Amino acid sequence: MNNAQTSDQTLQQVLKARRIARPLVLVGLMGVGKSTIGRRLAATLERDFVDADEEIERAANRSVAEIFEAHGEAYFRDGERRVIARLMEEGHGVIATGGGAFVDDETRALVLEQGLAIWLDCDLDTLVERTSRKDTRPLLKSGDPRTILRDLKERRSAAYAQAQVHVVTDEGPHEATVQRIVKELAAWQ
Repeated sequence: MNNAQTSDQTLQQVLKARRIARPLVLVGLMGVGKSTIGRRLAATLERDFVDADEEIERAANRSVAEIFEAHGEAYFRDGERRVIARLMEEGHGVIATGGGAFVDDETRALVLEQGLAIWLDCDLDTLVERTSRKDTRPLLKSGDPRTILRDLKERRSAAYAQAQVHVVTDEGPHEATVQRIVKELAAWQ
């Protein structure tokens, strides 16, 4: 296959993926690249992008870490569910969620019913390296990040596995991950 054929196939995949009317909701553990990949996916599909955590912070006028510290995880998850429901109702094209959002039964049911969940996944070493770049992750402040991430991965994978699309991210260029997602979206229809 020559480059022109490959480019034509990619264009066809993008065009098919654009026709998905539901919001594309990126789920997965912290550090898998939901926000970074989400922005690029939205640009590729010519859709808008919104990050649920940023919307939560804007609505609360506080950081996610501050909300966790002041009110705890249950309070945060309740607000997160409401924000994700609003974002889906508003019809955003690509929505990046926090790592625990899709684990919540009500949020997961909402996303599966009204959106198309895309589970971004990667290996533990990559997660540890990526999450070490920021000191803003409340769940990693209470112990060894590798152990916490391993435990979260084990506990949450069954929920993430309910997503309609599963794509493994790796250390390659973000554009390669976006193209894998587009290919999966084109095939999903």
